[in-house]
Amino acid sequence: MAREDNLAVLKQAVELINSGDAESGVRTLFAESAVDHDLAPNQGPGRQGLLEFFGALTAGFPDLRLVPRHLSADDEHVSMAFTVSGTHRGAFNGVPPTGRRFEVSGVEIFRFADGQAVERWGLIDDFGILTQLGLVPLPQH
Repeated sequence: MAREDNLAVLKQAVELINSGDAESGVRTLFAESAVDHDLAPNQGPGRQGLLEFFGALTAGFPDLRLVPRHLSADDEHVSMAFTVSGTHRGAFNGVPPTGRRFEVSGVEIFRFADGQAVERWGLIDDFGILTQLGLVPLPQH
């Protein structure tokens, strides 16, 4: 049952984040001492670092939405390919709002123990976000 339980925890966390309650989503998904192997700039360690990151993210992109596209799990790990989107309506990492929308893909891998993620690895199309927000120009041919 661990596989199904871990999938249910991830799905619940995504639903909470999408409903605007990122704090509860992070607390549902991550153990207090979770290790994030792919920290965002200025992100602190553990669940607290994730809470601060998601707080800043949802302040900058209040309509943030995660859409799982593929989930795979065993008794210890859950992997998720997803699409994330949002509109830049607030400052994020010192960048004033552009009013522009982004939508990119990403992949996350979570290792679970005792019903919560204790490790996270992830990749997201940061360049796609920056170009869609107009912060990095596309090269001209």
